Amino acid sequence: MNNIINRVQNTTPKFFQIVRNIGLVLAAVSAAVLAAPVALPAIITNIAGYLAVAGSVMGAVSQTAVLNEEE
Repeated sequence: MNNIINRVQNTTPKFFQIVRNIGLVLAAVSAAVLAAPVALPAIITNIAGYLAVAGSVMGAVSQTAVLNEEE
């Protein structure tokens, strides 16, 4: 558990910072679509749900990438 906390707190490489930000944008867009006050087709809400999961996973995985890991 302590190793995971250290990985999240360490410096993230530039590529993974970009991937993390893309994941956050995907999650935010999907949340906006899911919370829309208008009735949307079912396929749109399904895609928004998948984008929310993909964005969350992208953000979590890219945040745990570290620049220099000492072993």
